[in-house]
Amino acid sequence: MDTVDTVVGRRIRARRSALGLSQAELGRAIGVRFQQVQKYESGANRVSASRLWAIAEVLDVHISHFFEGIQAPESGVIDGSDAPVDRLMFLKDRDSVEMVEIYSSLPPAQKRAVLAFVRTMAVDTQTSGEKVPG
Repeated sequence: MDTVDTVVGRRIRARRSALGLSQAELGRAIGVRFQQVQKYESGANRVSASRLWAIAEVLDVHISHFFEGIQAPESGVIDGSDAPVDRLMFLKDRDSVEMVEIYSSLPPAQKRAVLAFVRTMAVDTQTSGEKVPG
């Protein structure tokens, strides 16, 4: 079951990876060993507010980056019985991160074309019951 700590850890890992930083490099920059970064990224250890601030500075993102897209579970109460919903879970997949990076670099007309194509693929997949390879 995902907790907010796990979701935040995944965001740290995704951003660190996108920047090409190792866990050791991030650890040195924030004053911890790479094992501690591993624990933060897995959600095994909670990241304190001051440490998360330092991580955000090193990873060149606003601190809100680690919480964007997280929604309360269906019940509306995060009490450990229901996991928060992470709308950016797709960032866990390296191919998805690469796709977003490439898409972001496209000019607006090409972005619209790619989005239209992907929407068509999604509709076709839903109506045919096919699974998209991957």
